[in-house]
Amino acid sequence: MLSRLTRLQAAAVCAVPVVALIGTAVLAPLPFSVAQPGLTANVLGDNQGTPVITIAGAPTRTTGGQLRMTTIEATGPDARVSLGDVIGNWFRTDRAVLPRDSVYPSGDNVKEIEQHNTEQMEQSQDAATQAALKYLNLGADKVKVTLKLADVGGPSAGLLFSLGIVDKLDGNGSGGDLTGGKNIAGTGTIGVDGTVGAVGGVALKTQAARRDGATVFLVPRDECADAKAELPKGLRLVPVTSLKGAVAALVALEKGKNVPAC
Repeated sequence: MLSRLTRLQAAAVCAVPVVALIGTAVLAPLPFSVAQPGLTANVLGDNQGTPVITIAGAPTRTTGGQLRMTTIEATGPDARVSLGDVIGNWFRTDRAVLPRDSVYPSGDNVKEIEQHNTEQMEQSQDAATQAALKYLNLGADKVKVTLKLADVGGPSAGLLFSLGIVDKLDGNGSGGDLTGGKNIAGTGTIGVDGTVGAVGGVALKTQAARRDGATVFLVPRDECADAKAELPKGLRLVPVTSLKGAVAALVALEKGKNVPAC
């Protein structure tokens, strides 16, 4: 039958399945997630009406300034992300297209992923508490720290939790605020030994931080390049590798001394 058609007719007939295939490809779900700047929360204050950090067994101080943990917000693990979504968000500076497996554990259902993220947050909180108390030479048997942050999972708030505990117990070590009254934001995992680790999504987190008023952003040193890629104006990057180094950098910043830079 095709042999009896004119070239124009044949081209029109062939175009139908091609268009259909392109349309199917645009609408078909792909193994990606689309992320954007998420919420931030001041760990020195309240979150949904509850103090983020509560300490018993040791005197605490009234703090000034802010220490804001940052997040990214990604499409859910069961969300349908099409080729159109990928193309539409690929070149946006306030969006990131990421392999779904880099955001969510592969093969897990939604409930299992939520449980995994909750467990990571709990482990991060435990490590943050131990690292902070170890830094201050305080025993966990006498000082009880409770950390509560609703609707946030994963380990990336570890550094900010530790800094918040240090600020509430000791400030800058000389009677002042660790923040120097500034709005400080940041990200990074924390080990029991105080080591700061990389987290991912930093370029989006800096945007969330600046959106919510931060002027300084603490970033794991290994992620300096990513943080600089889409750095908002008015936000200063301070690379860190440890809790001790982060505290020292904030104290130096408060006193107008030189601090590390990316």
